[in-house]
Amino acid sequence: MEDFERNKKKYTPHQAKLKIENYCAYQERPQQEVRDKLYEMGLHEEDVENIIANLISDNFLNEERFAKAYVRGKFRMKDWGKIKITQHLKSKRISAPLIKIALKEIDYDEYIEKLDQIILKKATRAISNLSYEEKSKLVRYIQSKGYENELIFERLKLL
Repeated sequence: MEDFERNKKKYTPHQAKLKIENYCAYQERPQQEVRDKLYEMGLHEEDVENIIANLISDNFLNEERFAKAYVRGKFRMKDWGKIKITQHLKSKRISAPLIKIALKEIDYDEYIEKLDQIILKKATRAISNLSYEEKSKLVRYIQSKGYENELIFERLKLL
């Protein structure tokens, strides 16, 4: 482990700033991820905080923009529900008010439509004909996707 740490390339603050600008320009990033990356580059706290401040002022780093992009991506591409998205944003140290703002990116009708698609895709036959075990397995799957229980049961009754 010590050999790995010794062989790691050290960057000057200027080199690190240029490298991290490319890193942020490639894809939206949360502040904590960028901060961790800068520490991995061997920078000290003062340099890291200065670079973070510069990235924010130069609009390379924007937590709200990241959170909104993350919500849209996970909802549309991975079919995640609001609960799972919220948990993952919290793990990336995004603040609760920003999470609330970002979740507004999901249109309610689109959310319900996506939930219905998941139910119909996963159900092997008509919902009313499913056994108790099959229904509970379906519910657990949808819960693992991060959808709210009330919504799941409401949609199961309607379909």
